[in-house]
Amino acid sequence: MCAGDKHSVSKGPWVNNRGVLMTMSAMGKGGGVLDKPIIEKTTPGRESEFDLRKSKKMAPPYRVILHNDNFNKREYVVQVLMKVIPGMTVDNAVNIMQEAHINGLAVVIVCAQADAEQHCMQLRGNGLLSSVEPDGGGC
Repeated sequence: MCAGDKHSVSKGPWVNNRGVLMTMSAMGKGGGVLDKPIIEKTTPGRESEFDLRKSKKMAPPYRVILHNDNFNKREYVVQVLMKVIPGMTVDNAVNIMQEAHINGLAVVIVCAQADAEQHCMQLRGNGLLSSVEPDGGGC
């Protein structure tokens, strides 16, 4: 870019290393003036949305496994799955219950280890047999 090129100055937002969003207004040949910084606001003790997405991508996935048992009714298993697992639909819960009934076990959800352990404990707390294992990505 040439020194006199009027397109050489960016007007887009910038984020410095402290999470402060700054914009720059073009002033011609002399450069630009930084506008008032916009500070990213987060709740104390809570990471920013970017940090949460980054940490979830980096965390190794774990499977929550539902094991077949001979004492819980199928309807009850479906109800518990829908109550414990966020976003679980009736159709998915029925499919998971059927797979566990036929094959002896079924993968309920793949998620971060802490979430997997919490889901497993909630399933157990409702009388279902469940376990957690690393998701190896295989069969």
